[in-house]
Amino acid sequence: MTRIAARPRTARQPAVGLAALLLCLVAAAPASATPSTARHLEGTLPSGATYVIDTPDDWNGTVLLFSHGYRPEGAPNPAENAPDEPTKKLLLKEGYALVGSSYATSGWSVEQAVPDQLAALDTFRGEVGEAGRTLAWGQSLGGLITTTIAERHPGRIDGSLSMCGLVQGGVANWNSTLDATFALRTLIAPGSDDSGIRLTGFKDASDAAASAKRLGESLGTAQNTADGRARIALAAALHNIPGWNDPGTPRPAPDDYPAQQANQYTAVRGLVAQPGFAWREEAERRAGGNMSWNTGVDYAAMLARSAHYKEVKALYKSAGLSLRSDLRDLDRAPRVSAEPRAVRYMADHAAPSGRLNKPQFTIHTTGDALIPVQSESALLRAVTAAGRTPLLRQAYTENAGHCTFSPAEQLAALHTIDLRITTGHWGDTSPAALNSRAHQADPTTEARYTAYRPGPFPRPFQGQGLFR
Repeated sequence: MTRIAARPRTARQPAVGLAALLLCLVAAAPASATPSTARHLEGTLPSGATYVIDTPDDWNGTVLLFSHGYRPEGAPNPAENAPDEPTKKLLLKEGYALVGSSYATSGWSVEQAVPDQLAALDTFRGEVGEAGRTLAWGQSLGGLITTTIAERHPGRIDGSLSMCGLVQGGVANWNSTLDATFALRTLIAPGSDDSGIRLTGFKDASDAAASAKRLGESLGTAQNTADGRARIALAAALHNIPGWNDPGTPRPAPDDYPAQQANQYTAVRGLVAQPGFAWREEAERRAGGNMSWNTGVDYAAMLARSAHYKEVKALYKSAGLSLRSDLRDLDRAPRVSAEPRAVRYMADHAAPSGRLNKPQFTIHTTGDALIPVQSESALLRAVTAAGRTPLLRQAYTENAGHCTFSPAEQLAALHTIDLRITTGHWGDTSPAALNSRAHQADPTTEARYTAYRPGPFPRPFQGQGLFR
């Protein structure tokens, strides 16, 4: 298959064999309205969120509803309808129309984002016309928003694409974040639970910032010793932080554990500086309390399942440190309990159930430290439990970083879900097929799809009981 639905009618090229048949099927997608000239529209929704719409000269009848990622409180919050300008230009060139909103609030805004995105779709219909096909797509937190729309409002879309999505959901995300900060506080700042490093239940933003500062100072000191580096690697393993997570650095050899740990340290430092404390405090205020817990968690068993178990064992051995003793300390340390109302909030608004009714495609980089690739396993588990596995396909790019997809890789993913909707079948979703599709969409950028299967997510949660 060499071409798919998104190609503008004026730019299609001949194809032969099965590729030609698939092209004809995709080209049959209806378009209810076709603007004769490109348009750029901006405005404000009733909620106060802003929206942005772009249409091409020759609309192919498909509109893409884009959900952007997390933005901290106080950060600029403009409306977006594409992940980046190069991808946006390619999509408009292919004939897609684009729409997206800012969401009424920044922060952990899934509750507000879903109705704002649907309102942006309503605005598109009023300003541009009825679309023949609607695809929801999003990245990071926007991947969770997209999945929530797909599960709860399937009548509004024909299919969805989650990119680097937080598809493990809010409860599982905050539990996993707690696992890392709990291990750090227990092992590199012992006794600090009584002296000012609070992990949950913050009084306010300044309280969270003070706790982050104290733990960050302990983290920097620990990195200067072999014992500390081993313990940081253990905390990173509990959160599935990969040993290569920055595309600007060389990829360490599989057995170069010191280099892997150095990369993990940088990511852990970032987790402490933002998600583990500042972002958690905002989410707790929104949820009405602490939504995560580690009561009853067996960290020794969790570590044994981690892809980084060998690294942790090697670093402990090199340091002459007892891994068994540290795991015993984690087992004995006072645990954190959740507030049921906060768990219910996250379960109600931000915990995928897996009950898809329309096809969904997901893509993830293998070296993502912010939303580790194992989050895709949590989504697959939920979809499988719901009996909807045929509606889901997942693919991976061999690269470090969060959402570091090339424009070509993103277009290949959109083309894949577009084709699935048109034909009713997934067809070839192998790495070779995706890379070929990406090259056809844009030969100037990279295509790095690879065969990959992530390990299990440590503590998945599907909203089925508060403390599953």
